Amino acid sequence: MADRRLQVFHAVAKHGSFTRAAEHLFMTQPAVTFQIKQLEEHYNTRLLERGHGKISLTPAGELVLAYAERILGLSEELESRVSELTDELAGVLNIGTSTTIAAYWLPTLLESFKRRYPRVIPRVVVGNSQLTEDRVAARELDLGLIEIVTEQPAIEHRSAARDELMVICQPSHPLAKAKSLRASDLIAYPFITRDPGNAIRELAEEFFEAAGISMNEVTLCAELGSLATVKLLAAEGLGYAIASRAAILRDLREGRIAAVPLEPRLYTPLEVIIPRDKFRSRLITTFADHACEVLAALAGEFATDH
Repeated sequence: MADRRLQVFHAVAKHGSFTRAAEHLFMTQPAVTFQIKQLEEHYNTRLLERGHGKISLTPAGELVLAYAERILGLSEELESRVSELTDELAGVLNIGTSTTIAAYWLPTLLESFKRRYPRVIPRVVVGNSQLTEDRVAARELDLGLIEIVTEQPAIEHRSAARDELMVICQPSHPLAKAKSLRASDLIAYPFITRDPGNAIRELAEEFFEAAGISMNEVTLCAELGSLATVKLLAAEGLGYAIASRAAILRDLREGRIAAVPLEPRLYTPLEVIIPRDKFRSRLITTFADHACEVLAALAGEFATDH
């Protein structure tokens, strides 16, 4: 129900860029520019200053932004309240998720939720856990599914489940023969790690540091954003990696890689996060509850799958 021009203006002001606002709104940049022009013509004043590659708000723009945030918030609340009266959940749900959860947990979660609430439209954005956490804290997303325990005061988190982290390597690799592996057992071999901001990378670094081993002592083989590439390099014998059990079950069954538990055991948390001060619709609450239930059930299945 909210004026589309206000939605576009709010996105441009928050992102500080026509291009990023267009990406966030799934619009073209010319369409965003047109909406801003229309709004400025409506108020007969300039709302944005454009220069030197930067966008800033004029005094009138600051005023419009303050009211736009209130109007858009009320519009969202109105839509939610009316849909709740019908007893049928509906509408768009903006979900952020880490790459591992997106690949191995989210399909089952979304399938079961869509069967129960077919009129809900999940809009999923995939990034690493840190990026997802930041976007939820900025209230750009309704909720997130991540693999780190957040300490941001702007976020409320629910611990849904956990997944064991294991060393993965080629079946013929010397490490594959071990029953468990300490940090000191690993430093003689090249380590295939993840990209900065990735939850498993952070947990792996904490694992080494807890054993008194600096990351400067660890021989890096590669730093990768793609889990599929991590598994491929490990399977080809270029080094070892640390990955979650859910992400390697198929590879284990097909014999492409070997997996060995860490000592002490290491787990990645599966967290559902929500902006603490955002209006909490029944749709958001229902999905968060469902996510906790399904993630816990899947974690139990993955833990017993060999």
